[in-house]
Amino acid sequence: MKPSLLPFGVALGALAGPLCAQPDVPPADPVVVTATRTAVTADASLAAVTVITREDIERTQAKSMAELLRGIAGIEMSESGGYGKTTSMHLRGTESSHVLVLVDGVRLGSATLGSVAWQHLLPAQIERIEIVRGPRSSLYGSDAIGGVVQIFTRRGGGPTRAYAAAGYGTYGTRDVSAGTTGGGGATRYSVAIADFRTDGFDAREPTPGPFGIDEPDDDGYRNTSLTLRAGHRFASGAEVEAHLLRAQGENEYDDFSNRDEFVQQAFGARAEFAPSTSWNVRLQAGQSRDESDNFSNGTFFSTFDTRRDTLALQNDLTIARDQLLTLGADYLDDRVESTEDFAVTERDNIGWFAQHQARFGRHDALLSLRRDDNEQFGRHTTGNLAWGSAFTPRVRAIAAFGTAYKAPTFNELYFPGFGNPDLRPEESQTGEIGLRGTASWGRWDVRVFQTDVDELIATVCDPVTDLCSPENVDRARIRGLETEIATELAGWRSALHLSFLDPRDVATDNVLPRRARQTARLDLDGRLGGAAIGMSVLAQSHRFDDAENTIRVGGYGRVDLRASYPVAPRWSVRARVENLLDKAYQTANTFNSAGRSVFVSLAYGGE
Repeated sequence: MKPSLLPFGVALGALAGPLCAQPDVPPADPVVVTATRTAVTADASLAAVTVITREDIERTQAKSMAELLRGIAGIEMSESGGYGKTTSMHLRGTESSHVLVLVDGVRLGSATLGSVAWQHLLPAQIERIEIVRGPRSSLYGSDAIGGVVQIFTRRGGGPTRAYAAAGYGTYGTRDVSAGTTGGGGATRYSVAIADFRTDGFDAREPTPGPFGIDEPDDDGYRNTSLTLRAGHRFASGAEVEAHLLRAQGENEYDDFSNRDEFVQQAFGARAEFAPSTSWNVRLQAGQSRDESDNFSNGTFFSTFDTRRDTLALQNDLTIARDQLLTLGADYLDDRVESTEDFAVTERDNIGWFAQHQARFGRHDALLSLRRDDNEQFGRHTTGNLAWGSAFTPRVRAIAAFGTAYKAPTFNELYFPGFGNPDLRPEESQTGEIGLRGTASWGRWDVRVFQTDVDELIATVCDPVTDLCSPENVDRARIRGLETEIATELAGWRSALHLSFLDPRDVATDNVLPRRARQTARLDLDGRLGGAAIGMSVLAQSHRFDDAENTIRVGGYGRVDLRASYPVAPRWSVRARVENLLDKAYQTANTFNSAGRSVFVSLAYGGE
């Protein structure tokens, strides 16, 4: 028997009044593993968790991660010119490099940039996404200051089932995908391919100055993606699994180098077994690659290839009724190959972690500690402490405090003519309190938090020489409130996400760049006759594009519509209208966003 907190997590959900027991209300919360590295229902988790399922992806018809995630509570996505262009995530107002991203448990991201190329992850290949807001360095080590996002590819299992979709839309956008899942009993498999192409639009408006950019052309994008996943469960209960995600293609944009050829890949294998009914062991190995060859007007410019190798051992021990102890160790090795002459091209990190989860009557508690030994920065200790209490059968209070850190990237340390090898890791402390509840009309969750980031790394330029380099100069304080409300009444499903943020540089009192202080998103879906119809409304306040708060990027609102109609068993026609009111707006200064866009597709299978 595999130990976990799932049984008493389900019991707590029942205590609060499971939504599946009420008419016209969404089913009970799904099981998540990212928040604690163990199985627990989202409702029982002490962390702020949002789960996006395959059904959600099909329903929204999103073609990019920015379309899928923007406006979700605590999340802000900024794009630099449409499909395939640089896309950043700010989670709870932290830096884009303060979010740890996993694909089926494998750490993703560039070791030189320190962030993930969200633009190359296609929703067509994804089964579900778990978003955990708040520090998680005590379980995962460096990077998880703002939180963790784990992406799961399609898993397979059950009878053989095929699916496919093909569509065309504005800006010459074409999207074709197909796959099959199955395996029957103990064995499961999934194979999926996707090809996304667009002619694009002019990604960037002209910029002034002697080094300005003026390229009035359409900037296209091509991405061919493959996922493979297979697993087997033995009669003894032991499991093995292997998985691969690979995306490669070409992107055009407006800059000094204006085209790149990329590869983004994550490969992993996992074995899990239970030596006894109270002890479960998990072994996992993985490798991710982020590769880019850059060109300027057709001439080769540079190469940046990074590789991250990981190993993990985790032991889950049931030490008493409703008490789970997790002990583990992680190994990470980062390597860089580039045409640029980095002084250091490899470093490793070993981390040991422990976590205790317990339930005492109406109360839940979590304590986790981690010790990392980094080849460059020595030892670092982080921790999390959380408490939850069911005040009433339908209302639960939560309080948490956690620390986290972020090791400087290879670019920040060693990029020729820019890097600073004397940089220190960024460190953070986060406190939050929240209430979560259920009612006859649905569920709700509200959180307030404060994150202080010390030794914040910022780029400092000499006013005389105009040379710039990163320095540990700033301290940031981020205060926020985030709310999620979900209902399902009379066959209509709605979800409201609200985020209020005050992200400040403590020294200057300026707002941190590219963070909107207010964000609201409303999703509404239902049926009209035989058609499924839906609408998303997104509104964001203005933001500043620079640390000095001199470049103001205006706020905006946009409306997206969607519809799906079955034309035969397992066949449907789908249509999506983005930016219905043709609003001109930017999320990054000088970089254009798409106007009114229409995409129509024919789909077979699916949810």
